[in-house]
Amino acid sequence: MGLSNGYGVLVGTINDYYRDDPDEYGRYFHGNLFLTAPGGSYHCAIDVDSHQSNTGVEWRTVPLEAQEIGSVTGLGPGYYPLTSTPDSGAIDYIRSPAFRARLGCLLILSIILRQQFEAASLWKRGTSVDALQDLEPLITGTRNANLHALVFGEPFTNGLGMHNVHQNQGDPVSSAWSVENGIWQDGCTILQQSANAYVAFMNKFTTQAYWTDDQGHPA
Repeated sequence: MGLSNGYGVLVGTINDYYRDDPDEYGRYFHGNLFLTAPGGSYHCAIDVDSHQSNTGVEWRTVPLEAQEIGSVTGLGPGYYPLTSTPDSGAIDYIRSPAFRARLGCLLILSIILRQQFEAASLWKRGTSVDALQDLEPLITGTRNANLHALVFGEPFTNGLGMHNVHQNQGDPVSSAWSVENGIWQDGCTILQQSANAYVAFMNKFTTQAYWTDDQGHPA
């Protein structure tokens, strides 16, 4: 079915950032990034905890060049809806060539198992604090240089902002979130580091699959 309120990318410059207040166990559920774009300040909630103690977070940081990201790097500040297709500028953690290419060479024999193993090995796993410690220096560098940030996800239904800034596929079929599984609709935070250099912060929950079918369900 996919995300209920659509999918897109927000482009802007960073005007603020803070973590959620920690819970009683010292966990943070979001890194809160604020981007300036036409219309005002947009609140982007980057998920680093599921609110479930038995569900952890995984993340990757991937350096990219502008041409690997595609046409969205040429967009001016603002929110842009994207269709969930490979040529719209949408992000898919599993299918986007910029991310998939880094899985390395795969043997023809047992290709699916090997792909899943290779994919899993690329992700860091830890606490929300660990994830934010990798994200925050990237945010600081982009903010200090007054460069663009690109946040992919689902727009708020009320107010200016983005949520579902995390993988949006691979939730177990028994999960309440499986109805939102879909391909080419993953949330992602891409931070410009220089004229042609970017870095992507990708984040997912440990319950979400590394490989999915054409509907975004675990394969």
